[in-house]
Amino acid sequence: MPEQALREVEHEITVAAPPERVYDLIADVRNWPSVFPPTVHVDHVSRGESQERIQIWATVNGTPRQWTSRRTLDRDALRVEFRQEVPSAPIAAMGGAWIVEPAAHGGCRVRLLHDYRAAGDDPETLRWIDRAVDANSGSELAALKHHAELTASAADLFLDFEDTVRIRGSAKDAYAFVAEAQHWADRLPHVASVSLAEDSPGLQILGMETRTPDGSTHTTESVRVCFPHHTIVYKQTTLPPLMSLHTGRWRFEEDGSGTTAVTSRHIAVIDPGNIARALGADAGIPEARRFLRDALGANSRATLSHAGAHAEARAAAARTQ
Repeated sequence: MPEQALREVEHEITVAAPPERVYDLIADVRNWPSVFPPTVHVDHVSRGESQERIQIWATVNGTPRQWTSRRTLDRDALRVEFRQEVPSAPIAAMGGAWIVEPAAHGGCRVRLLHDYRAAGDDPETLRWIDRAVDANSGSELAALKHHAELTASAADLFLDFEDTVRIRGSAKDAYAFVAEAQHWADRLPHVASVSLAEDSPGLQILGMETRTPDGSTHTTESVRVCFPHHTIVYKQTTLPPLMSLHTGRWRFEEDGSGTTAVTSRHIAVIDPGNIARALGADAGIPEARRFLRDALGANSRATLSHAGAHAEARAAAARTQ
């Protein structure tokens, strides 16, 4: 197929939630890491009343990628159009639209349109893009439906909390401790083993075996986006059984007096079907909420404490030089 040929495809799903609510989930990109499985992080590059540029970090066919898109938002029409500015190879052009159509029963139909072109005329390249678009579209629509319907009926499954530790040291040194996670098995008592891959600067895949208080371990894998020396965001792509979603953010803020506030934020969704398996037959959603708040918070606070000790030791060493 010649490079100039444009492929056009459409996917759709029916959602039992108000169309305005569904549109808002699509329009506000701050929701995306919590809604769409492939999306790790989204930042606004620029933002107007109906036009915006966004930078997206997401997995494509399991591989982390990053790109910038322009979007046009039309709330009256419940439509969001998008176009990638510089698509990642092997994609030569990519765009489309989200269209939310109200339904008679009070829900809506969501249509996801894509048009794209492959670089070069290699049929296998186009098939690779076809597979990526089909897989991501199906995943995103199913996730949008699940999230919109779940938030309307089971808000108690969602957790969002922060822990903050103040340290006498620089944000740069505390950030380095968290970013250099390949050393965590030697530095953190709750980490049994770790692997870290960083094929693109600041875009990491982190695998861990984490110890639980009862001595057992569980496996997780996360995609992390690092912004030296102030922020690390992540999304778990392999989760413990009690959660269906887990995203997080590490934030490092100096106050100008030699003190740094390091904050760990967690957003998680409980998987109700696994509560009994994970916590016992008598456990319910309240017990799962308490368990996750305690377990995630304890691991983060332990990491923050060790990051603080690392930064404070570096600061003390600098003062003696």
